[in-house]
Amino acid sequence: MLRIAQVAPNIFPVPPLNHGGTERIVQELTGALRSLSHEVTLFAPTDSAANGPIVGSLPSLQALETQYGKVPPSIPAVLEAVQMEHLRRRLGDFDIVHCHGEFFHAALLGERRRHSLTTIHWRVDELDRQLFFAAFPDLPVAAISAAQESGIPAPNRAGVVHHGIDGSRYTLRTEPGRYLAFIGRMTDQKRPDTAIRVANAAGRAIRLAGTVDVGNPTYFEREVRPLLSDRAEYVGPVDDVAKNTLLGGAEALLFPIDWPEPFGLVMIEAMACGTPVIAWNRGSVPEIVEDGVTGFVVNSEAEAVEALGRIGSISRAGVRARFEERFTSRHMAERYVELYRQLLAR
Repeated sequence: MLRIAQVAPNIFPVPPLNHGGTERIVQELTGALRSLSHEVTLFAPTDSAANGPIVGSLPSLQALETQYGKVPPSIPAVLEAVQMEHLRRRLGDFDIVHCHGEFFHAALLGERRRHSLTTIHWRVDELDRQLFFAAFPDLPVAAISAAQESGIPAPNRAGVVHHGIDGSRYTLRTEPGRYLAFIGRMTDQKRPDTAIRVANAAGRAIRLAGTVDVGNPTYFEREVRPLLSDRAEYVGPVDDVAKNTLLGGAEALLFPIDWPEPFGLVMIEAMACGTPVIAWNRGSVPEIVEDGVTGFVVNSEAEAVEALGRIGSISRAGVRARFEERFTSRHMAERYVELYRQLLAR
């Protein structure tokens, strides 16, 4: 049995409501590690509701914004500083400290860095990460895809662990409805406008779900809303129940990303429902989607339209089976335990 600290970000609670893929993975991993008989303590905002011990004294940024409206831009730094103080007081209680946040933990851990693991849930090819990695070459970092790992310096690389989710929360639907699905932030990284154009060109209805991106709030009004119609419907944010219904009833999930996606959680959520994925060949996509088995990997809108013409060749039961073989939370937890033990053996 390992004594493990899981340190969540402070933006959303664990689990998140309607948004927050990182927090969802922290929840999934924490639960799966406990099911493997490890002792897990979760450092997370006080509005979290994960089963088991939670250490924290402040709510999430989302909760503070709900309570106070606009908050000072320094609030995330305050939340992280307070969380790091809780962690500092407990460092001696754990064999491994697994951090899913941003930067401060690397300095706090000091000599404990060698018995820590950091999972970065965002892109790693920008200046902030380059400076961070250069300052902490002894910080072990787990990549969430091989595509992401290619941007992590060799001294930091601890291994690749694909995300996993609890398949019992998703229902296999072998007989889908007559529409396509898009779930993601309404932003130019995710390109919901592309999804609508593909659906229109293929003569399909489409239902789009997700939050309007706070970092790009005008994108939805400028690029997406003008394309909406009675056959291209925006349903807003969705919780787990609504997501299961939306994905399970879809003929396919469209994933027209326009950035180096480090993983793309909605792809495996769709697979858990048996729904094939048509995804653009960027970032992690070729690792996650098996072309012709769990969906199709495409390079353009024209290729996506053509792939929709072949979507009936994909076995939805086969898609679910491949999900169970590759992307369950248990698989993810077992792989992380391998990394933990390798770090402890150093």
